Amino acid sequence: MKIASLQIEIKDNETKQERIQRVDQMLDELSGSDLILLPEIWATGYFAFDKYVEEAEEMNGPYVQHYSAKAKELHTYLFAGSFVEREGDQFYNTSILFNRQGELIGTYRKMHLFRYGSKEGEILTRGEEPVVVDTEFGKVGLTTCYDLRFPELYRAQVDLGAELLLVTSAWPHARLEHWNLFNRTRALENQCFLISCNCVGTTQGVRLGGNSQVVDPWGEVKANAYENETALLAEIDLTTLGTIREEFPQLKHRVMHKEGTIS
Repeated sequence: MKIASLQIEIKDNETKQERIQRVDQMLDELSGSDLILLPEIWATGYFAFDKYVEEAEEMNGPYVQHYSAKAKELHTYLFAGSFVEREGDQFYNTSILFNRQGELIGTYRKMHLFRYGSKEGEILTRGEEPVVVDTEFGKVGLTTCYDLRFPELYRAQVDLGAELLLVTSAWPHARLEHWNLFNRTRALENQCFLISCNCVGTTQGVRLGGNSQVVDPWGEVKANAYENETALLAEIDLTTLGTIREEFPQLKHRVMHKEGTIS
């Protein structure tokens, strides 16, 4: 399974449309990938909070239609990152996954909204449900940035059958060590492959951390994009997951009580 995580530099002097056009050119060079990832609210820019409402779109809007067509054109699964979704008078940080035919097979509204030096929690409404999607490769869990700090979400995805965890993000450089730790930990504790896609550059005065990663179920980082705008390329074999979980069956050793999982 060929993976491409497209780590994008967010430039404040770019418009949404200019950034989309630039990223499309980068996507065109990734033909042959089985799965491509994009970062969190990358088209608008995560920290451009004053543009959230203005640039929000409905689920059937231009952003979704455009990347539906792009997935079909490239014949790839495309985790097109997230965008500000408008539904009625509410707004969400919504990530979207398309299959090779351009069909929208997964949508996830970010459950944990960031409030530390961020207006996301003031403007947006939180999602309510973890999301795991069936694909030709296996079951894929969708998550977004700050979610990484909440292990119970990932364990809920494992309970739904997740084998591969995708993370779209705009994680700041100031907490890069946390990012590196959580990428490895979420993969290791859930015995899943994890692929993350972060932004780089300095936007609205915030330096972004980059370091998009591919992590295996043993918590080992197999590929890292570090701090440049680049396409992180890697190959993984999800068929090895069953063997790993049988060899070291920690998920079978979880302690339960009458109200649910406690470890």
